[in-house]
Amino acid sequence: MVIIDLFDREKLCYVISMTAELFKNITLQQMEAVVALIAEGSFSRAAEKMHLTQPALTKNIKNVENCLGLKIATRSSNGVALTAEGRVVYSYACKMIKLRQEAGEKIVQMQGNNGGDIYIGASTIPATYLLPSALSAFRQKEKNVRLHVRTADSDEVINMVLGGETEIGFIGKKPLNKKLVFEPVWSDRLLLAVCRDHPWRKKKEVTVDELVQEPFIIREKGSATREVAESYLKKHKAISFSGFNICSELGSSEAVKEAVIAGLGVSIISVHAVCRELRQGLLLEIPLSGCRMARDFYLIRLKKTDWKKYHRLFINFIRCHDRRKYCE
Repeated sequence: MVIIDLFDREKLCYVISMTAELFKNITLQQMEAVVALIAEGSFSRAAEKMHLTQPALTKNIKNVENCLGLKIATRSSNGVALTAEGRVVYSYACKMIKLRQEAGEKIVQMQGNNGGDIYIGASTIPATYLLPSALSAFRQKEKNVRLHVRTADSDEVINMVLGGETEIGFIGKKPLNKKLVFEPVWSDRLLLAVCRDHPWRKKKEVTVDELVQEPFIIREKGSATREVAESYLKKHKAISFSGFNICSELGSSEAVKEAVIAGLGVSIISVHAVCRELRQGLLLEIPLSGCRMARDFYLIRLKKTDWKKYHRLFINFIRCHDRRKYCE
């Protein structure tokens, strides 16, 4: 049994720490010299491959050994052989050079505009009901572009774009921040949805006075659907959601839709979220007397953005994507 006293342990920790610190001084060219030396089997051929003089290549190897404080290669009649430590250095040197090559290939690919990654933030209606078909159609044309979508409410998407977390955003209201530019890309209509056996099912329309008495399901704060509906009601009917009989506040259009189907209450919701359920008869649209709530969905981005070709292709595709596929 080997016993290491406290002094020896401290000394060992110090040596390990110093070796790790000195390793930071090793350059990529020095690591490349190690790889070339083993690949060619001699200092002269390795120097020729790297377009260096033999003394310069030898100095690169010596600098690595000085940083580590140990030998990494030995010469013999059979050529050059690695020590145990040298094999570790060689293994990582190969990985580093491979990563450098991959980075170069990635940059060349980006400059060639053959493809890349697009990072998108989207509020729940675009993310759930509008973007999937648009992204599918775009990918059929541009197979080298990878699309990453994060879903949040409109306020959070605005912050994502401002913070550089995403490059493009899709939201249901106009952003006010002057660092952003925006343009409408899809239209939407908000409607009053009730379950299929609701007492209002045979009504041709209901009034706002009737609506405020009914158990009502609302979206969370930050939702553009909630903001647009409440803004419209304040402007045209002089009432806000604070005057409604709120029975539940939910964090997504899907949750609101399912709650309405289950009979929890009624809600004002995007036609895109419920068009399938309306066709299937799971939900009913009841006209709200004197109200027509419409809005646009906006593509937002920072004013100063260095777009690659594939970003411009995507934005132009979204601008031209057939809106007739969506519910009227």
